[in-house]
Amino acid sequence: MAAKTLQIDIVSDVMCPWCIVGYQRLQQALASFSNIDAQITWHPFELNPQMAKEGQHLGEHLAEKYGSTPQQSQQNRANLIAIGKTLDIEFNFTDQSRIYNTFNAHQLLQWAKSFNQQTALKLALFEAYFKQQQNIADNNVLLNVVEAVGLDRQQAEIVLASQQYADSVRAEQALWQSRGISAVPAIVFNQQYLISGAQSAEYLAEAIKQLQA
Repeated sequence: MAAKTLQIDIVSDVMCPWCIVGYQRLQQALASFSNIDAQITWHPFELNPQMAKEGQHLGEHLAEKYGSTPQQSQQNRANLIAIGKTLDIEFNFTDQSRIYNTFNAHQLLQWAKSFNQQTALKLALFEAYFKQQQNIADNNVLLNVVEAVGLDRQQAEIVLASQQYADSVRAEQALWQSRGISAVPAIVFNQQYLISGAQSAEYLAEAIKQLQA
């Protein structure tokens, strides 16, 4: 039996831990189907578009944006670390963790799409930030990640210097916001069916099963 193509659009930000959790759960769900050819495309969303290049202390940021106390932030980090261990995700949060601007990262993800390396780059960026605690607003860090996944470092350097994908990233963000996306992750199946948040693998598998039917 020929595999059925399933188009999956994922709107996300590299700063969002629930986005990598959602992706790993999606992979678990897809693994239960032998007849699906999943075509995944990543789309940009900035949780903090005004964030300066040097970033901000994560605890301070959560307190300012959500009113989280240090105790709540610590508990949330512990919860994510525990969830990550069940999904082969290494969250290495520390008391010095920072949050960064991701606009240039999104430009490189747009560029990587034409080489069919978008998912590879996205996962490498997640790892650079969450596991290695690197500043992915720093161009040298971004170029190291690009090179690590086999993409051309010099081409990527030109992309960043020219900002040639800036307008297309902003246009895509505006498009998804116009479709009602205000939080991530947002997963859209076959351009019709939206699932918001990092739902369980079982929930996602059931949704895919209903789509197949």
